[in-house]
Amino acid sequence: MFKTLATISLAAIFVGAPAGASFAEDTKPVKIGWAAWSDAEFVTKLAAKIITDELGHKVDLVQTDVAPLYQGVSRGDLDAMMMAWLPQTHADYYGKVKDKVETLGTVYDGAKLGWVVPAYIPESELNSIEDLQKPEIKEKLGSTVQGIDPGAGLTRLSEKALKDYGLDGYKLQISSEAGMLTTVDRAMRSEKWFVATAWSPHWMFGKYELRYIADPKDSLGEAEHVDVLARKGFKEDNPDVAAFLSRMKLPIADLEAAMFEAQQTSYDSAVEKYIADHPDQVKAWTGK
Repeated sequence: MFKTLATISLAAIFVGAPAGASFAEDTKPVKIGWAAWSDAEFVTKLAAKIITDELGHKVDLVQTDVAPLYQGVSRGDLDAMMMAWLPQTHADYYGKVKDKVETLGTVYDGAKLGWVVPAYIPESELNSIEDLQKPEIKEKLGSTVQGIDPGAGLTRLSEKALKDYGLDGYKLQISSEAGMLTTVDRAMRSEKWFVATAWSPHWMFGKYELRYIADPKDSLGEAEHVDVLARKGFKEDNPDVAAFLSRMKLPIADLEAAMFEAQQTSYDSAVEKYIADHPDQVKAWTGK
């Protein structure tokens, strides 16, 4: 959800049609962009599967990074994206294109950014970002906050938090989502103390016992919503797909459970299981 690059990759992944499906010869595929973050991957592939199977449209999935997603939708190179974190995380990206895109709906509410610690750290010792100022806590954490990508919105806000809380001497360890998760996994196995940048929804909350620490200065922002953005004219060109995307909404707990399932099996399997387990929900989304 947070990475950036200067250019957009146009290498698309075609979502195959189900057996027996037929498409009009002159129908252009619906082109949906996504970045390689677990929440975005699940909801995008879920939408693509339903659009293909239930609405009879071809879908091309274009994997790139966050900044190019906004650029692609605003220019019409992409039809839609399903991972606009607003109002704060993607404020800079959205602000540059808001007059060139349309918001179709909200995929899920209650998205959150924050810093997490393992549940085995006593709350009496570490319950707030303010507690990181304590010399003994700083020593146990190695003066390090485990971060993610350098261009991430969460990284920018975490750098701000270091300043807001006067955490002199701390280092925000720039890495990636995979790097952060590796650090978390290794530390959890040995019950080592750590603090890491994180967000919800994420499958790691289904695998590890983690808790957010308080952010009384709101440096990392408050709860957000994740929206679907489309290019201008998309609703007129693809009214049934646009209507579906405007109705598609997942409870965040269901999403995290599905994301964890995807880690245990695969995203394709998790998508199929979600559809099978939520027939009424899918019917309401498609209007059928």
